[in-house]
This record gives sequence, C-alpha cells and structure tokens, in this order.
Amino acid sequence: MRCVNAETTPTAHPAPTAPQRGRALRGLWVPAAALTVVGSAFAYVAAVDPNEPGHYPVCPLWRFTGLYCPGCGGLRSAHAFAHGDLATALTDNALAVAGFLGFAVLWTVWVVQVARGRPLRLRFGTVQMWSLGALALVFTVVRNLPFGGWLHP
Repeated sequence: MRCVNAETTPTAHPAPTAPQRGRALRGLWVPAAALTVVGSAFAYVAAVDPNEPGHYPVCPLWRFTGLYCPGCGGLRSAHAFAHGDLATALTDNALAVAGFLGFAVLWTVWVVQVARGRPLRLRFGTVQMWSLGALALVFTVVRNLPFGGWLHP
C-alpha cells in the first residue's frame, strides 16, 4: 500500500516564471513576422485582381506547352480565398487551398509552441516528403487529362 504524505503532493508542471514567460513572448516576433509577410502578400493579391490580364505574369509552362502546373490558378485561388469565396478558390486551385489551410494550422501550432516556451520541431520524414511530391504529381497529371477538366483553373 502506498503512503501519501501531504508534503509530497505531485504537481503536473510548475508555473512558468516571469523570465520564462518573457522569453516566450519575445520569441513570438518570428511567427508574427511570418504572418505579416504572408498577410501582406494575401492583401496585395486580394487588392490586385489576377483575373484581369496584365497584372501578373503568365505561367511559363502553360505559355509554352499548354499544360497546367501545380501552381496554375494559385493567385486566382488566393484572390478568391481572401474574398471569402471558397468555392471559386477550390475551382481555381484546390491544392493551393489545401496549402493555405495547412499553413494556417502549422502557424497556429508554431505560435502555441513558442508561447509555451517550446521550440517548434517539425520532422518530415522521407515518406511524408515523397507523399507530398506524389500528391502534387497526381494533381498535375489529372488536371491535364481530359477527365480532369474540373481541376483546370
């Protein structure tokens, strides 16, 4: 039988001290800067419509081969996403929308980790990297086939 002593009550985690909290808050400038850069890019694309010709360069792969790359329609997708039109954003480039949402999730995890005073450790193994590459390749091939017309930007 275990003896429980009032003096040795276990604690889950000690509360962070003021210097630890200060360091964690100072560490938030990097995620804040990243969000500022991405937010500024989204604001620019939201303000300057990529659907109007002449504002952005044409995709070189599409221009010279007529094939859509995985990024084709990404700016139009970002423009629609920034305006809250998720259906149009998915139609323009579904892979880009998945990337936008993935960035939002990873950024949130990053902020929470930094606020807790822990470093962000993302470990993408070989399987994850090959899977992302395969997903982009399948997306590119399918959107260029006749039955993949619903993926055209």
